[in-house]
Amino acid sequence: MKHRIVVLGAGYAGAFAAGNLARRLSPADTEITVVNAVPDFVERMRLHQLAAGRVLAFRRLADVFAGTEVRLRLARVTGVDPERRTVTLAGEDGAVGENGRGGGAGELAYDTLLYALGSSVADHDVPGVAEHAFDVTGLASALRLRERLAGLGAGGSVLVVGEGLTGIEAATEFAETRPDLSVALAARGQLGAWLSPKARRHLRQAFDRLGITVHEHTVVEAVEPERAFTAGGGSLPADVTVWSAGFAVHPIAAASGLEVAATGQIVVDRTMRSVSHPDVYAAGDCAYAIGDNGRPLPMSCASAGVTNMQATAAIVARLTGAAIPTTALAYHGNHISLGRRDAIFQMVDGEARSKSWFLGGRTAARLKAGVLGAAAWGIAHPTFGLPKRKHRLPAPADRAGVGVAA
Repeated sequence: MKHRIVVLGAGYAGAFAAGNLARRLSPADTEITVVNAVPDFVERMRLHQLAAGRVLAFRRLADVFAGTEVRLRLARVTGVDPERRTVTLAGEDGAVGENGRGGGAGELAYDTLLYALGSSVADHDVPGVAEHAFDVTGLASALRLRERLAGLGAGGSVLVVGEGLTGIEAATEFAETRPDLSVALAARGQLGAWLSPKARRHLRQAFDRLGITVHEHTVVEAVEPERAFTAGGGSLPADVTVWSAGFAVHPIAAASGLEVAATGQIVVDRTMRSVSHPDVYAAGDCAYAIGDNGRPLPMSCASAGVTNMQATAAIVARLTGAAIPTTALAYHGNHISLGRRDAIFQMVDGEARSKSWFLGGRTAARLKAGVLGAAAWGIAHPTFGLPKRKHRLPAPADRAGVGVAA
């Protein structure tokens, strides 16, 4: 019987991991299945651009995995049972891939599971966010915001809540694309407080150039259709409130009995293996992984890259009996788009503190565009540059304990 590898999620971490595994493991011994809720690869780092009205070309996952022998199942994951080694699926449109097999909602069994379901917006239980706010953490929500912004007339007000990378990129994109709108950003602290002084000045200059109003040290405590209420009894006008005050993972992992951190992320060891269930690996935002600096890796595309590389390397090594290589788990810096023609690239040190040097302006914008393009190309060609040799697994009798050994 073939060893069944199931990858949950086809975002930046899951899509590349599946192609990586398919290129390195022989289909004579392994069967790789990817489960994803939508048929396209979603470039999450561009969703604020999509919401602002830019046209983005989506890549169909069936085309991404064509020729890799990866099976694609379009379904929502509703549960994981790590004791029975099964995943519960719902809303499935069927299975597509080289085997041509269809399938209905139900259970999917696995021998090794790679959990890469990513994250969604965190509303922090703030009243009105779920009902009245918009976000850019998923395709459906970004399209909903796109429609709302398109219907907003000149002079309309947009309030972005959250001074993190997503909030900054969303506010600057909206202001540049729709200069007829009044765009504001509510920050709990100081805008760009984590940046170096020079980068912080560049950021403020960009906000001034784009006409974005900044409300620093402002905590939003409730959202209504036309305003947001702040701590202390104040309010900010907002025909559209865009919530970007952090990310949260789906509670599926915690409900499954996997050991999770306070954030709900799956606690993994240095090889991205669940510390409670050795048949389960995690990568991307849903993995609580400690970086080489001793700190948890932040939820980011960069972290998705290093965690999926470490997870796939560990899976291949353990299944084939090879030594497990170590992938560097480092975070090098923040790359922030400020519209289409400006950006900031801020390097950080080993303690995640901003270095004095930064790159800004059009050069940084071109670099960011290159990063986005390279990430998308890498997903579209998930096996490019990988070893052509497909490793065989030991005979069934010899791998009876594979996946559970240290």
